[in-house]
Amino acid sequence: MRRSGITRRSGKFISVSMMNDSLEMAPTAMLSVQDIHTYYRDSYILQGVTLEVDVGQVVGLLGRNGVGKTTLARSILGLTPARQGRILFKGNDITRLPAHTIARMGVGLVPQGRHVFRSLTVREHLQVTARAGGHWNFEQVIGLFPNLRSRLRSLSGVLSGGEQQMLAAGRALVGNPALLVMDEPTEGLAPLIVRELGRTIERLKRAGTSILLIEQQLAFALRYADLIYIMNKGRIIHRCTSGELRADAEIKARYLGV
Repeated sequence: MRRSGITRRSGKFISVSMMNDSLEMAPTAMLSVQDIHTYYRDSYILQGVTLEVDVGQVVGLLGRNGVGKTTLARSILGLTPARQGRILFKGNDITRLPAHTIARMGVGLVPQGRHVFRSLTVREHLQVTARAGGHWNFEQVIGLFPNLRSRLRSLSGVLSGGEQQMLAAGRALVGNPALLVMDEPTEGLAPLIVRELGRTIERLKRAGTSILLIEQQLAFALRYADLIYIMNKGRIIHRCTSGELRADAEIKARYLGV
């Protein structure tokens, strides 16, 4: 099932169905979301979403609140499975696999709102989710987020918002994901912590990690994302590079309120 919609490329408007046809999985794609439709009970949330994340690429997903961005993350992670369409990870169909299987395959999540376990210490968080054999281990993560070193024995529930965000990111990294889905990672963070998070994304990219960055801060997404998708009412309505979006006042005003 396809739903029509409009986007613009090189000054011309094209239909989303045409975009879907052109986004068949590339050989380099780490993640390929192909025309998925996702519901919450009877509520039709994702209405034919198609996007790709290549190996070592940072892809930004932008849109106003309530357009379906977090639902897309949940569909990728197997938390709210799509009813139609396909989601491929490294060429394998994960559309209807359980969340724990998808995580073991190498898909990590930094969830919106952090969702740390308040009764576990920082050290326990990083030990429970660790998976050997990859680039990231306990010491690597502590080196990446040095603020956590002095808090290893602290319960996560007493950490500041910025420290909890670092912990949520570190918890995902020690699982050594090939694909990291980051859902609103800058939400509620002080500018200093946001800059540190940006440096982390750059380091992850250099290490070859693919990232789907779901973000509300336009400037942050434009700085770190290679490619941008914009969602509106459960559909992808525009795809462009960060540079193209930076120069496109009409799209920013219409769909991002900028």
